[in-house]
Amino acid sequence: MSDLEAALAAGRLAALELQRETITLYRPGDDGFDWGSGTDTPGPATAIYSGPARVKPAAQSRGEEVDAGEQNVTLREYTVSVPWDTVVSTQPAVGDLMDVTASPDARMVGLRLWVTGVQYSSTATAWRITGEDRS
Repeated sequence: MSDLEAALAAGRLAALELQRETITLYRPGDDGFDWGSGTDTPGPATAIYSGPARVKPAAQSRGEEVDAGEQNVTLREYTVSVPWDTVVSTQPAVGDLMDVTASPDARMVGLRLWVTGVQYSSTATAWRITGEDRS
């Protein structure tokens, strides 16, 4: 094992120790219309990943207020790190959703993030996905 490989292995192990949240990453299904009730019904979601993650505000995230329809929304950026060697059958894409389902910080449970980017690197210590809180 080269020095680089040894350093990456140590870094990936350390990154795993920081992944204290549990998330579910999924692709929402296409909405359908229920003619009986006159409402939209969400289609079945496609599960992409469920497991440990580190969820933290992005370094430069300051919150940006925008108008969405008739309400003000504050956008906050987060970086979500999952184990580097995670294998998924469907690659995450912009518009997928991530829900925090467990955390030592109970205030994070229920946080929903919209995927805004996915980063790949053979020298990373974790697989990083950027997400946006739109509350």
